[in-house]
Amino acid sequence: MIKVSGLTKKFKNYQALNDISFSVRRGEVVSIIGPSGSGKSTLLRSLNLLVKPDSGQLTIGEETVDAAALTHRNTTRFRRQSAMVFQHYNLFKNKTALENISEVLIYGRGYRRDEARDRAMELLTSVGLAHKASAYPITLSGGQQQRVGIARALSLEPEALLLDEPTSSLDPELRRDILNLIAGLAERSLTMLIVTHEMKFARDISQRIFFMEQGRIVEQGAPEVMFDPITENRTHRFLHEFA
Repeated sequence: MIKVSGLTKKFKNYQALNDISFSVRRGEVVSIIGPSGSGKSTLLRSLNLLVKPDSGQLTIGEETVDAAALTHRNTTRFRRQSAMVFQHYNLFKNKTALENISEVLIYGRGYRRDEARDRAMELLTSVGLAHKASAYPITLSGGQQQRVGIARALSLEPEALLLDEPTSSLDPELRRDILNLIAGLAERSLTMLIVTHEMKFARDISQRIFFMEQGRIVEQGAPEVMFDPITENRTHRFLHEFA
């Protein structure tokens, strides 16, 4: 489903990703945790080629690209395999909630305008925002904006959903609503990679946990192993420091 081999990325003198390799099964939910600056968001953005890796090979679904041979054509084709949900929503401020979804379908997937509007309304309904279809982002709460962002990502019917700290900009009550929504998506067997600082959420929703440090995945495993207080590992020391 997802396969990464030898992924590297350097920003000037900073090695953000250092020879990362892993695979994710179809329908698997993987949470990526670790200290700030460990490369978590860079890894996620590299999977969508929003950050262009220096080297390595990426596979999502049926598409494979090599960082050394990226072109406009294969980059566009590869990006269609996944969809991003961003920390700061990244909605079009001059478009309504409905248009934020329908425009993506029209210009990104070739839908007719009436088809796109119908599908966008279905998705807004699925995230509890049908009544906000005509609202602009500035009038929506942070949680509502993130729901629109999730609906927009789902509209693309991606092979993989990539969520970059989707609750970090929200207050506790709104955070809980979004976490519940994402948990519901996990029950639909969507393949998801989630960068998060919500440790209980990561433990409850994930089949696997990746712990990153200094641009590497230094530990990975099932949540019951990674979060076991008896296990003396780097992840447990981080959790103790994080708490």
